[in-house]
Amino acid sequence: MAVAAASSLLAAPVLAQSAPVDPNAPPMPVPNANGNTVTVAVAGAWLPDYEGSNDYSLTPAPAAIGTLGGVSFQVLGNRASVDLIAEPTDAKWDFQAGPVGLVNFNRVSRKGIDDPRVKALPTTSTALELGGYVGVGKVGVITSDYDKLTVSVSYRYDVTGIHDSGVIQPSISYYTPLSTKAAIGIFGSAEKVEREYGRTYFDVRPQDVAASGLPAFRTRGGWKNYVVGFAGTYSLTGDLLHGFKVIAGGTYKRMLNDFGDTPIVSIAGSRDQWLGAVGIGYTF
Repeated sequence: MAVAAASSLLAAPVLAQSAPVDPNAPPMPVPNANGNTVTVAVAGAWLPDYEGSNDYSLTPAPAAIGTLGGVSFQVLGNRASVDLIAEPTDAKWDFQAGPVGLVNFNRVSRKGIDDPRVKALPTTSTALELGGYVGVGKVGVITSDYDKLTVSVSYRYDVTGIHDSGVIQPSISYYTPLSTKAAIGIFGSAEKVEREYGRTYFDVRPQDVAASGLPAFRTRGGWKNYVVGFAGTYSLTGDLLHGFKVIAGGTYKRMLNDFGDTPIVSIAGSRDQWLGAVGIGYTF
């Protein structure tokens, strides 16, 4: 869900040692004397009403990211993950592996959907997608000893039987500190989904044509979308490693193949999806 992308803006605050744990989010390095740190934040995110919508609304996006006892974690809106591979604080390479979970709320309710045609379609139920990821990051790549390039890939599967299919997501991100108070980054990812995912969220069944006014459409699996974005942070008190900070950023998502051609997107929505968010975080 899009709120997770907004929450991932939290992952930009600190850039000096590795601890990225979510392949969908920017890396969250956490230099600390004992290796323990926690950052919490809340953002206001301007999000599409559903995946593929051209109507937007403001949504709160809470998040928490940290490293405790060498184990890194992220809870970003509807997404959570853990990196089980502990690295030394001065490591130049960061090898990552661990579990990933996502709660999929896409079109679980008609509330919040402005388009009457999509609102007339059947709602879905909340799906729980569980899986894992692997990745590798390199510290000290271009601008300094503290910038970082990370590539990763994750796989999630719906264990609740709602769409009963899998999602593969490769990701890449690059972040660099500008000073002890500011940092910026860019990132990109894509999603490839199995056939039942498309049929659950993007099909228009023949029996729903009369109520919705949309033509019937049957979705196949394949590459669903790609996302590119940026994120930045500026420390309001202390520096990037401690205190309050403002976090901001945005993403552009392009719906692909059948997922852009479905009437839910091509007629009632838009293949072009935008997200913007601004929030406040605090690092302990």
